[in-house]
Amino acid sequence: MTHIRSMLEAYPKEIDDVDLGLLAECISTCFECAQTCTGCADACLAEDMVADLAKCIRTDLDCADICITTGKVLSRRTGFDANVTRALLEACRAACRACAEECEQHADMHDHCGVCAEACRRCERACDALLSTIK
Repeated sequence: MTHIRSMLEAYPKEIDDVDLGLLAECISTCFECAQTCTGCADACLAEDMVADLAKCIRTDLDCADICITTGKVLSRRTGFDANVTRALLEACRAACRACAEECEQHADMHDHCGVCAEACRRCERACDALLSTIK
């Protein structure tokens, strides 16, 4: 069991507005995706043709920031607001989709872009799965 799941289970009130498994998975994938996108942006900066990767770097960094924010907000249960949560998940899903599409264009030449695209697709799916359960 991850610390994320343990922390959710240790929450002193009932969490009945969302599936804890999906919530924990989404939080985890958001943080993992943020780290992967940050690493990809850094690796892009080390490439010889860095100017050709400017859009990729920007997309990586935007996605990382949105994923971190989403993971942090999802981790807070007190005063849960379904409208805010839905909006964040939709933004995170869109950022992950955009980043994956951009990184997929470079994956044949840059392994880090392939790794990043996979992480983004996984996070996109996790956001989608959690979104489908929020009323």
